[in-house]
Amino acid sequence: MMHLAMYDAANASRCHSSGGFKPENCIGALYTPGISVKAGVAPDVNAALDHAAYNVLESTFPALDFTPYLTAARSGEPVDATTAEGQSVGQKAATAMIARRTGDGSTDTTPYTPSTEPGQWRPTGSGAAADPNWGKVKKFVDYGDYPWTYFKTTAADLRPQAPGGIAAMPDMLKSPEYAAQFKEVAELGAADSATRTADQTEIAWFWANDLNGTYKPPGQLFTHTRTVSAQRGLDQTANLQLFALVAGAMADAGISAWDMKYQTAIDLWRPESAIQLADSDGNPDTAQNGSWQPLSADTDGNHFSPPFPAYVSGHATFAGAWAESMKQFFGTDAISFTGTTQDPHAVGVTRTFPNFSAAATENARSRVYLGVHYQWDGDLGVATGRKAASQVIRNGYGWTSASDMNPRYYGPSLSTVGKSWLIKGMGATSAGANMYGGPSENWYWCDEYGAEMSYHQHLWSSYACANGYDGQSHIYYIPF
Repeated sequence: MMHLAMYDAANASRCHSSGGFKPENCIGALYTPGISVKAGVAPDVNAALDHAAYNVLESTFPALDFTPYLTAARSGEPVDATTAEGQSVGQKAATAMIARRTGDGSTDTTPYTPSTEPGQWRPTGSGAAADPNWGKVKKFVDYGDYPWTYFKTTAADLRPQAPGGIAAMPDMLKSPEYAAQFKEVAELGAADSATRTADQTEIAWFWANDLNGTYKPPGQLFTHTRTVSAQRGLDQTANLQLFALVAGAMADAGISAWDMKYQTAIDLWRPESAIQLADSDGNPDTAQNGSWQPLSADTDGNHFSPPFPAYVSGHATFAGAWAESMKQFFGTDAISFTGTTQDPHAVGVTRTFPNFSAAATENARSRVYLGVHYQWDGDLGVATGRKAASQVIRNGYGWTSASDMNPRYYGPSLSTVGKSWLIKGMGATSAGANMYGGPSENWYWCDEYGAEMSYHQHLWSSYACANGYDGQSHIYYIPF
């Protein structure tokens, strides 16, 4: 929410940086339309960013005080019409983002009742089921390409296949595929494993960040993003685009991962349960070990598994979304970087990766070494995250890439014929004699898409449209 509100605030400010709306000044397509700017005033971008971030954080975390950070950020800044308008734009961007996410399902506290059936997740001593309804949260990018999938999409649209491609739990547990997954984590992920190498143990802890007090998996990936950004020398505009892209992709990836964890017929048990209760799975190739524990542990040495189903891995899904976002933004996967961690078991450890995909692959693999996941949790998690990122890039905000500082739009395809039609206010019923015929039959895809969303589904109250009829891109932004 914060990164997207900052993107919105900067975009609105830049679009009006010449004292009026000029699409060539925008940093990309509009994510949240309707942020008004006072006529004749060029908003200060830094003021807009500071207040957008502050207001979102204050609303999201009311128990925390972010005022000192805002005060420090604004210290020494001039107080004039441009900074005042920048503050106003930032506050409006935050308000719009908060309103957009109100009622999104994130406050659903419907309890989860664990099953005692073999294979199904049950508590392992680390707490009750965490966030069982998160997979039903409204996605941040929830519209597809017109006219095929323009209806609102859900996390279920990104569901991977069932574990091993076997949809029925009893059949999956009895399969050789399950036995192979079971044996691998039982050997490599055990707290007392004799075969896990020192490097594999380091990998396990480097990517863990499960404990409170660490920046958790998304925070680690944001830190990697910052590292690469600094390494590549990105300016403010590129950083706004990059972090908004990564944030949106990981947000939708997390929703999709939790959908698969809780909203399907298989809420897969953790290896800890699987190994300790292997005598109940019906598979002659799995061996029970009632005292088996994962490598994963808190700072007091108490071993634990995260309190939610195993399939798919949240770590891996976040990593897949991150890797795909980074690759698409920079136009290549082949960027080497050195990453850090905050896990207390890997203090001071750094690891260097040849590319983004290698980091995501190692992230997924680490969960096997930590003893909390099967390999298919990671493989399908990375794939799900990549799909989530691709959907965000295709249907989302139209960021500019790092290599192209002119607005580039990923929305509906643009036609090359006809004259664009500016969408009228909500409640209008026609454009000319016939909305879908006559002189309007050659509308551009983006105009038609906006008309569908505004008039028919009533999902939008304003619209930004990119057309290229004269060889340039134009944003048509019509507040209703």
